[in-house]
Amino acid sequence: MAKTIELVHWPDAPDVWTPYAPVIRIKGGTMICMAGVTAAPVYHHHPHRPEEFDALVPDMYEQTRAALENLRQGLAAVGGKMSDIVFTTRYLTDMSDQNGMSRACKEYYGDHQPCSTTVQVVRLATDPRCLIEMNAIAIVDE
Repeated sequence: MAKTIELVHWPDAPDVWTPYAPVIRIKGGTMICMAGVTAAPVYHHHPHRPEEFDALVPDMYEQTRAALENLRQGLAAVGGKMSDIVFTTRYLTDMSDQNGMSRACKEYYGDHQPCSTTVQVVRLATDPRCLIEMNAIAIVDE
């Protein structure tokens, strides 16, 4: 069965752009889960070595783009694409630049709107210079 992803908006929803859909209905496909995606290199040492994160730019927009590129590459490894993402959780260390995150998401998702939750946290586990971490669930064609 081919997968279908339906973005569902309430019938009486106002005509405003939002970076997410409140409901997504999925039929068919294979679920892919990705966790702990940051702007840092996906493959790095554990325990962490600070020098591996020296190239991080202290900018929410740029770090979000790098994290989304890591998500895109992970999806490509299983034959998926960004429009296959149905849910994301974004952890930000500073909510004041949420617009930078949203701008980068719009560039990567285009008109696609996965369900999402955004949470501010004190610090991310990878490196204190990381500003955003993402989890994502995607449904790819079987």
